[in-house]
Amino acid sequence: MSQAVNEVLAQHWATGLFVVAVIGLCAFMMVASSLLGGRSQGRSKTLPFESGIVGAGSARQRFSIKFYLVAMLFVIFDIEAAFLFAWSASVREVGWSGFWGAAVFIVILLAGLFYDSRVGALDWAPKRQQ
Repeated sequence: MSQAVNEVLAQHWATGLFVVAVIGLCAFMMVASSLLGGRSQGRSKTLPFESGIVGAGSARQRFSIKFYLVAMLFVIFDIEAAFLFAWSASVREVGWSGFWGAAVFIVILLAGLFYDSRVGALDWAPKRQQ
């Protein structure tokens, strides 16, 4: 029995040391921050601070639906670019059938992009009145 325990300890001592070191480091950082951290109070300490600019206005500000639409289209077309990159890495292995499959994929993407531009989904700003 002790032989098996010794073998397990010999194989996994580094993992146990790592776990103990991580717990010790976390405890040290929490104690050091509580001892060395500032304790000042004031009106400006409770304000939200983002990128060096004090916030102005409501956090419940409404955005145009166009913002979300353009963001979703960007994500969709970005994912398709990742698929095409993976295809380009294996273009020699897939042969002509893979080439024609990617060509159909690109044509469908272009048709979707053309449709989006025709219905105005890519227009960020509102149209000018004449």
